Amino acid sequence: MPHANAELITRFYAALGEKDGAAMAACYADDATFSDPVFRNLDAKGVRGMWQMLCARATNLTVVANDIEADDTRGRACWVATYTFSKTGRKVCNVIDARFEFRDGKIVRHTDRFDLWRWASMALGFKGALLGWTPMVQNAIRQEAGRGLKSWLTKHPE
Repeated sequence: MPHANAELITRFYAALGEKDGAAMAACYADDATFSDPVFRNLDAKGVRGMWQMLCARATNLTVVANDIEADDTRGRACWVATYTFSKTGRKVCNVIDARFEFRDGKIVRHTDRFDLWRWASMALGFKGALLGWTPMVQNAIRQEAGRGLKSWLTKHPE
């Protein structure tokens, strides 16, 4: 029988696949943190808002999560998000390594790792393939995503 925290991870990715940002947000503790190559060092409000924003904007998202493992305090998963990047209309298939820390049946720390240059190549096309490895382009991606999240949080307070 899977550990309860492995079941939490499974529910989390099932909610993402169903574009249910509220169900995803409910998986996090009130003091949770999240970080990935684009959205760095989000607090609980930021991570909840990020998932709700991404779910609301997703049109053809598919999610496959596997290699889910967890114990009382830590967990991991490998997941693949496939979708069309709305700004360019280009297909993205992002392979992500996720690490979790848990407390009292909730996620308190979530770190996703993926190759931002690879993502930029898919999402932005030639420009991303040519320049996506540069700090300038990666920082521009982060800044645009941060502005989008800030706007979302302003329009959708908790």
